[in-house]
Amino acid sequence: MGEAYFYHLTRQPLEAALPKLLEAAMSRGWRVAVRGRNPRFIDWLDQKLWQGPDEGFLPHGQSGGPHDALQPVLLTTAPKAANNATCVMSVEGAEIAPDEVRALDRSCIIFDGADPAALDRARQQWRDLTGAGCGAQYWSDESGSWAKKAEKPAT
Repeated sequence: MGEAYFYHLTRQPLEAALPKLLEAAMSRGWRVAVRGRNPRFIDWLDQKLWQGPDEGFLPHGQSGGPHDALQPVLLTTAPKAANNATCVMSVEGAEIAPDEVRALDRSCIIFDGADPAALDRARQQWRDLTGAGCGAQYWSDESGSWAKKAEKPAT
């Protein structure tokens, strides 16, 4: 039974934080879906991930390609990823349902602390998921590294 981890970005932008979170997930052997709401945002994110550091390579693809099922990281707007993801990372407020949280190894909700609408959406997602009995953790990077600030166990 998975949990929802909420990642509050206060010191780094999504394009800096996401590769680190993806690498951590892949090091656990998880296949990952990065779920957004807007295809243009997914295109932008894809370009940012390809422009990553020279010393690293983050294998990923956008949904809709011929090899979606083989992608360790699949960028998508669809509620079901073709790569059989065991971890879903929600960006730009994309929906993650309680049943999905329970079925996955991990669900991550990544949100921008400088965006009031993103904060409101993340707070609503916390209430919805914990209200449905899902376990949740809240993490912030305000100290320069990730620190757990709150936790609500599954009920």
